[in-house]
Amino acid sequence: MAETLKKGSRVTGAARDKLAADLKKKYDSGASIRALADETGRSYGFVHRMLSESGVVLRGRGGATRGKKAASL
Repeated sequence: MAETLKKGSRVTGAARDKLAADLKKKYDSGASIRALADETGRSYGFVHRMLSESGVVLRGRGGATRGKKAASL
């Protein structure tokens, strides 16, 4: 998807299905939601919603967790 979408424009019908398929393929290949949002010119929420509607299993955030500390020796 070389061209970015006009911000705020509606994406419907076949164009929406194609965009969803492209986003899914790129996300499954390792691209982040933020990277996809920047690439398409859409918001994080829009890309997140499109992926969810496509049935993608979203990855965890990674990084540090707030769980209990491991017991030290």
